[in-house]
Amino acid sequence: MTSRMKPARAAEEHDSPEFQFSLMENLLRGRALRHLTVDGVDAVFVRDPVLVRTILVNESKNYGKGELFRKARNLSRVGMLSDDEAMHRHYRRLASPYLRSSSVDAYVPAMRDIVRVHASSWRAGDPVDIQSEMCRITCAIVVGTLIEGLPPETTQALSERLSRLAWEMIRKPLYGKSAARAARPGASRRLSKARTEFRELLAACIADLLNSPESTIGYLSALLADSDDQGNRVLTAEEVCEEAVMMLTAATVTTASVMSWSLHVLSQDSSVEERLLKDLTQRRSGNRANGHDASSYTLRFLMEILRLYPPVWISCRKTLSDVALGDHLLPAGTNVVFSSYLLHRDPEHYPDPRRFDPDRWLSINPSKADASYIPFGIGSKGCIGEVFAWEQLEAILDVVTQEWKLSTEPDRQVRTAPETTLHPRRLLLVPQPR
Repeated sequence: MTSRMKPARAAEEHDSPEFQFSLMENLLRGRALRHLTVDGVDAVFVRDPVLVRTILVNESKNYGKGELFRKARNLSRVGMLSDDEAMHRHYRRLASPYLRSSSVDAYVPAMRDIVRVHASSWRAGDPVDIQSEMCRITCAIVVGTLIEGLPPETTQALSERLSRLAWEMIRKPLYGKSAARAARPGASRRLSKARTEFRELLAACIADLLNSPESTIGYLSALLADSDDQGNRVLTAEEVCEEAVMMLTAATVTTASVMSWSLHVLSQDSSVEERLLKDLTQRRSGNRANGHDASSYTLRFLMEILRLYPPVWISCRKTLSDVALGDHLLPAGTNVVFSSYLLHRDPEHYPDPRRFDPDRWLSINPSKADASYIPFGIGSKGCIGEVFAWEQLEAILDVVTQEWKLSTEPDRQVRTAPETTLHPRRLLLVPQPR
């Protein structure tokens, strides 16, 4: 059976008129998968988390990039975004030393200093555009930690330009008529300008590194130093720039959206805020859990934010050959779509799934047998920056809440915007000194 998704008036607070989640839930209820037309493309939408794990892990070699949502990506087609599996693995290995736990632990003091500088510029009682501020903070953190050896003024200029690019990327429509309009020539002038300005400055930094062969620190230097068996450089300066743009943007747009939701939830629930502040104080004094250890309320809080508001809310793969997915035969070239937003709100895995309840993680462990919880993806192409993201989220959360109590302006409703990331449509919060 084939159904066609059409933009419709939002039926509830968190629905989008461009991608109506409640409609999708109704269409998929009781079905492991269903043939649908999504964004004008015939596809199979998969709701079963076991089958999603099959796609991403068990039989990932049978699936390549899908055709949907091409309009909103890609920033790069080399390195980790390459269709070539060997190239993808190679560039993951190049980035890995800068994103492993030992390296990220060393970044934490710098992360906290950067957050403190930005948050101290807010003025008591003046509404703050939280999404924009989270872009500024996350971009400053990523540039300040991953790109080393730059003059301070260059680091600041690079982070400001990356922030403008991230802000435009976050709001780029993925689906429906808005995306079609945004894809027209000249329609995304602000995005194009932001990308050009960031790439120009980044390219200049890369040129300086090429002229200073003694500089061997930082992620950019690692990309430039990549060579084959004969000692020839593998990537051109242009390709290094492309790969770095992709990595830096991916590391910021997702975290900025997650932090925006985190601060929104805290502004709505004083009991959650009180428990979080107490736990953050304990963790700051050295009583820290790691990874997904649910003994920490801070980690349970962030896990619940990521469950309800996964930044990468929808994904698409394409079958590379005829495959069997469960009891279903899919011919080569089939677009296969799944949504972490819907997987994370499945009542079979999460009772009362729309309720924000960090303590649910005291009795629920993310399953390795299925994909019922995949905020960072899963398998060989899961998010390489997951460890970095956890530390960055906690650092921002801790420093901001130490200094400010944030409240929502009266009578202002916050809507969900499923665009490049799942982010608040417009989130203005009023800071008051803690």
